[in-house]
Amino acid sequence: MRILHISTRLILGGSQENTVLSCEGQARRGHEVHLAFGPIFGPEGSLLERVQGFRADGGQTITTHEVPHLTREINPLADRGCYHELRRLICDLKPDVVHTHSSKAGILGRAAAWAERAPAIVHTIHGPPFHPNLPWHTSRLYIAAERYAAKRCHAIIGVCNAMVEQFVSNRIGKPEQYHTVYSGMETGPYLHAAAGESREQVRAGLGLAPDDFVLGTVARLAEHKGHDDILDALAQDLKSNPNWKLLWVGDGWWRERLIDKAIRLGIAVTELDRTPSPPSAPSPRHPATPTPPQLLLTGLVPPVRIPGLMRAMDVLIHPSYREGLPRTVPQALLCGTCPIAYDTDGTPEACKDMKTGRLIKTGDQAGLREAVRWAAENPVPRAALAARGREECRVRFDAGRMVDELERVYAACHPSTPTR
Repeated sequence: MRILHISTRLILGGSQENTVLSCEGQARRGHEVHLAFGPIFGPEGSLLERVQGFRADGGQTITTHEVPHLTREINPLADRGCYHELRRLICDLKPDVVHTHSSKAGILGRAAAWAERAPAIVHTIHGPPFHPNLPWHTSRLYIAAERYAAKRCHAIIGVCNAMVEQFVSNRIGKPEQYHTVYSGMETGPYLHAAAGESREQVRAGLGLAPDDFVLGTVARLAEHKGHDDILDALAQDLKSNPNWKLLWVGDGWWRERLIDKAIRLGIAVTELDRTPSPPSAPSPRHPATPTPPQLLLTGLVPPVRIPGLMRAMDVLIHPSYREGLPRTVPQALLCGTCPIAYDTDGTPEACKDMKTGRLIKTGDQAGLREAVRWAAENPVPRAALAARGREECRVRFDAGRMVDELERVYAACHPSTPTR
């Protein structure tokens, strides 16, 4: 079977990891797999090297195609160019399945595949493009676009039940089009520490003391990820508890602004991926006689380091305002780390309050603060929540299971384009 996946950006991110794991799993099963994406730029990192370096045991690879006009921003001229580029690609490849990911690639990719009469067209919802933080007219535009695209595909996959419910409730497509396929991940590295990646070794490498209470995030430093809420909620507690440390894994466009805000709040910062200014040339960011840092930024790290960094945390905080299914939450649970997260979109399907973590109403900074204090004061119950979540996530989020379920969705698609 020839499968073409289309994703807007191949950066380091949850939806992109999901897509790459789908491609790799399908290539291992002997399918001819192609992956199309827009230009890669910015501080978030890229998965392109991994994709281009992949080779299955049977020799199968993933063929990549950069689509020059496939961009995240709405741009009528570029979008028109992208639509024609995708049509040409689909016409040349003649795939058995076109599988789109993310909003922009999903709308343009489905339209192009429909026009080229692709035998099976499938779309995965990784997160809703419409949400309460957008102006109402922008959300209505996205809903209209999704309704248009839903009429031009055979199946729609949600990475969690919440995605399916949100789209169906907005009358996007027909209920019978929808399937839930939980976002898969490579569970092994999270369940089992690699050599040199034990909790104690990673913490020592970061300069953390054994009694430090480490509150981590693994997310882009970007809008809607909730880093501002962490600083606002915990600034006073950090001052009162010098052994509390924030460990932020990732990079993004908001990095400088967030660092400046932390410094204004009196939180000492160290950027682990950057060389500080020498004592002879002090600066406001790196003074000559710094106080012990409480906010540690790793910057971008190779994905293989993420499990070790999660084990180094006592708590994973994920106060995101916009999600599909946040992969970092089940990943933390697989590592045995308790999550504290906002009740956003699919998050409650992994983080259940006082069962597998602490779940806080979205935007409730006071609730976030109290949950962190509870976690600091109750290490044994906190560990019990993580242990229960670890067992629940072990099978549900396995990448092999995801690929199995995708095959079933593909097989269920009608072999010919529906009557228009």
